[in-house]
Amino acid sequence: MSTVAYRIGDIRFSQTELRDLAAAWLALGVAFTLFLNPGHLQALQYGQLDVAALGRAFALSMITVGGGFLLHELAHKVAAIRFGQVAEFRADYSMLGLAIVASLAGFLFAAPGAVHHRGYITDRENGLIALAGPLTNVALAALFFPVWALFGGFLGSVGSLGVIINLLLAGFNMIPFGPLDGKTVLRWNKLVFAAVFVPTVGLGVLLLFNGFF
Repeated sequence: MSTVAYRIGDIRFSQTELRDLAAAWLALGVAFTLFLNPGHLQALQYGQLDVAALGRAFALSMITVGGGFLLHELAHKVAAIRFGQVAEFRADYSMLGLAIVASLAGFLFAAPGAVHHRGYITDRENGLIALAGPLTNVALAALFFPVWALFGGFLGSVGSLGVIINLLLAGFNMIPFGPLDGKTVLRWNKLVFAAVFVPTVGLGVLLLFNGFF
């Protein structure tokens, strides 16, 4: 692991990790801004770009998408450290580039990287580390919901997109496939997996089929 550059209590961050977190946050913000607002690209082609509107769209993506991703990964890190692991986030720069290119083509794709941890660990602890990310997104969706319900304008947009994005992140990551969190949780405890998988994936599918994207 790299030299420690910053710490909060027992949580240590290296310069490399902070760089990777910032790069992933920024790249996802750009990718989702382009994906959710294709009109800005068309306006740019005709020299009619509304810079203020683009700035608001980017801020919205950074707060909701970027924030949901960042806290998801930090939840994995905190849980891993809680169980005595050495843990750091590493960005996948090829996937970050692909996310931006895909957004330009009108596709939604995001695999920014992952928290890597090492040390002795039980299946239960590994399952709980994996579960920490999706549950953090569920908690964020619950926090964004009253903002969606109570406010209009930019704050209302932050609330609505915050709910939608975080539920989709939770549901997607609970799919038991490849490196996703759901596969690790399923391997540890089928009942816990089902209790989280069914509502999160169900809500994510409901959002998709109701035309939110």
